[in-house]
Amino acid sequence: MKLSFSDPTHISIWIRGELKTREVKMSTMGNSTNIFWQESPVGKLERQKLLNQKGCVVWITGLSGSGKSTLACSLSRELHTRGKLSYILDGDNVRHGLNKDLGFKAEDRTENIRRVGEVAKLFADAGLICIASLISPYRKDRDACRAMLPDAFIEVFMNMPLALCEERDPKGLYKLARAGKIKGFTGIDDPYEPPLNCEIELNQKDGVCPTPSAMAEEVVTYLEDKGYLQD
Repeated sequence: MKLSFSDPTHISIWIRGELKTREVKMSTMGNSTNIFWQESPVGKLERQKLLNQKGCVVWITGLSGSGKSTLACSLSRELHTRGKLSYILDGDNVRHGLNKDLGFKAEDRTENIRRVGEVAKLFADAGLICIASLISPYRKDRDACRAMLPDAFIEVFMNMPLALCEERDPKGLYKLARAGKIKGFTGIDDPYEPPLNCEIELNQKDGVCPTPSAMAEEVVTYLEDKGYLQD
């Protein structure tokens, strides 16, 4: 008998010492055919109870040099001191492995964000607070990641002026872009599309940037208020 998308089949799994039978359906996802979703005997709520926190994704976006990585590291450290488990997905780091086959053309950037979004979703499902720190310049790509986690996606916009980011230029990339040695650099000859409805926006106050610890505290306060840091 040939199975199709609507043909049910059954699997047996052990749940809390009992053998349970579950009906599953064959599906097709992209180029993957004849695949089935494998349920886990330990669910998301059980993992969150074990960790005493709710899984979510804190997505930090902004120009190069806006302080994304600085905030990510400070936030991760603050969560650690509070006994909360987090993991950072850094834009440069993922290009050392998972996304090393991608360049910086628009379509590559879209695929870069899609992959990170899928990995972040897995971390959140595991019960971790995933901190994704990427320029992620295109609004539609960030919104696609939000759609993966409609109830657990916190977008943090590092709204720092281009002039400040260029003055910092921690990696020397703005200088290279201005000299024409890097093409398609966000903020110079490729656009950055700011969020329209982000959960948190961080910017200068009277021309002064908040400290990393102050920014991290603002994010932690949000997480506490929304019940992600269960105690």
